[in-house]
Amino acid sequence: MSLTSALSIAQSALLTTSKQTSIVSRNVADASNSDYARRTAVVTSTAPGARSVVIQRAASDLLFRQNLSALSAWSGQSALYSGMDQLELAVNGVDNASSPSTAIANLQQALQLYATTPSNQNLGASVIDAARDVVRSLNDGTQAIQDFRTQTDGQIATAVDDLNKLLSQFQDANKAVISGTRSGTDVSDALDQRDAILKKIAEYVPVSTFTRGDNDMVITTTDGTTLFETVPRSVTFTPSSGYTAGIPGNTISIDNVPLSAGSGGNTSAVGKLAGLITLRDGVAATMQSQLDETARGLITAFAETSSSQPDAAGLFTWSGAPAIPAAGTLVDGLAGSISVNAAMTPALLRDGGANGAAYVLNTSGSSYANLLIAYGDRLDQPMAFDAAAGITATSSVADYAANSIGWFEGVRQQASTTADAKEALATRTAEALSNDTGVNVDQEMSLLLDLEHTYQASARMMKTVDDMLDALMNAVG
Repeated sequence: MSLTSALSIAQSALLTTSKQTSIVSRNVADASNSDYARRTAVVTSTAPGARSVVIQRAASDLLFRQNLSALSAWSGQSALYSGMDQLELAVNGVDNASSPSTAIANLQQALQLYATTPSNQNLGASVIDAARDVVRSLNDGTQAIQDFRTQTDGQIATAVDDLNKLLSQFQDANKAVISGTRSGTDVSDALDQRDAILKKIAEYVPVSTFTRGDNDMVITTTDGTTLFETVPRSVTFTPSSGYTAGIPGNTISIDNVPLSAGSGGNTSAVGKLAGLITLRDGVAATMQSQLDETARGLITAFAETSSSQPDAAGLFTWSGAPAIPAAGTLVDGLAGSISVNAAMTPALLRDGGANGAAYVLNTSGSSYANLLIAYGDRLDQPMAFDAAAGITATSSVADYAANSIGWFEGVRQQASTTADAKEALATRTAEALSNDTGVNVDQEMSLLLDLEHTYQASARMMKTVDDMLDALMNAVG
């Protein structure tokens, strides 16, 4: 081997080692970056004595897809659970203190006390005050639910804007990958950036991807709707300025295809957008229906009766008074419009007659308690409720209001437990992906030591060749 060849080999080795060292140093520097995939400097021989370094990026398509799926599931579940916490406090208050169930229990107690001393008008006034508290609870609960739905609408609009921005960023990253692939340059950084954006997109909607030539990626939702193909598809949503009971919210459309929502505490909603839709049109709307059914039950339970006239709204009234709402049929928004009958007095509550003389039942004096006792019994008597409200179709008004709280707590508990499970799955898949494609600092430092030894050997070889050249030049001279 000539001295010139030996020198060329030593120089090539030094250059190769320098590039390898640079890659290892970059790995160590980005070890804590969850969006960074480990680089490996692979040395290849291109000619006798000549070497080049090819950079390879660690990747695991299977683990990455699993992580995207887990992120979507967790995001949808988290959106549902956190929203339910807020909704519960807004409607029922701390420890259900402002719930209709609590107010109805107080009304029952006041009614029982009045029935023991029906001549005491102050006790009668307390019953009417308790009824006002029930009405206030139903009215305020309705307002809180509809305000919550409007607020959730705003969150959906913001999330849609964020998703459109992410798709635009993905387009830029995808172009960089395609351009670098075509020109033969290292696209590892562009791939990292594109995968990081894809993870964020998966938090909003469930995604599926496939890669075409030149590393060009196409994104669809799991049901096949195209999100990105060369250019982003439009994600559209029109928020409502306000909501009323029984009115569903506007849909989210991806490339003019409506986004599917989910249902249940262990929600089938995948992605933040679907979770918010489930919260707005599922949980909150069902809670409103239960309030409406509670209001209908109260109007029915306290209706005045007559042997010659149809039942008429008594202590509690509504926009359709004096008629009573149809049995077992949901009236949307009733909880927001129910009120205490302005004509009601303690004496009329005891004797009947708020709707006229035909409804007077007491003609025997101020000790009459039969009607008051009857009202109390009706609160505990089973009646038909609309199954569309999501809970038992037949129960008493008092039990129905309590069951409404139980229904919500059951869904909330299920949402909480499942949120923890889905968070754990997202964390586990992220860890598995990191273990497979991330940086192990100990391994990188060990490799760095090996490269240092290689560099030292190449440097000694160059020093030897240099000494031999000096000796040769001195001999010639």
